[in-house]
Amino acid sequence: MEDMAPGFRFYPTEEELVSFYLHHKLEMEREDLNRLMDRVIPIVNIYEFNPWDLPQFSVYLCHKDPEQWFFFIPWQESEARGGRPKRLTTTGYWKATGSPGFVYSSGNRPIGVKRTMVFYNGRAPNGIRTEWKMNEYKAIEQGASSISATPTVSKPHLLFNYLSK
Repeated sequence: MEDMAPGFRFYPTEEELVSFYLHHKLEMEREDLNRLMDRVIPIVNIYEFNPWDLPQFSVYLCHKDPEQWFFFIPWQESEARGGRPKRLTTTGYWKATGSPGFVYSSGNRPIGVKRTMVFYNGRAPNGIRTEWKMNEYKAIEQGASSISATPTVSKPHLLFNYLSK
């Protein structure tokens, strides 16, 4: 990664994030590809940190990018059992805003689900909304072919794209 041309910036599309990075991370078939992806998008349990602490964990291509950072986070066991994810940090919490939307392939097939979240200082329901935002991406299993059927979300990794305040 250090040999990239000056000015190069890691700026993947939503389709690339889900169809390449997230799907390959979930498949875990190629060790060499997973090592490369870990250099680009690290695995970080983001809920152990406040949003302003996360830039230090962004690596290589998005390191010190003032606009966005990317992280994989392992699926939480509570989610794997059908429960809600724990989105608490030491000083606040992440709250989903709006309805989740689909991420589509170039062939107009749903390949993922995107949810936008906002960080609140304090504890619910009295938290104070901040300007920190993030997008959460979840892959849809390959067998799901249309949005009329309820797509099955893959496990165990999520991909987070942080948008700074």
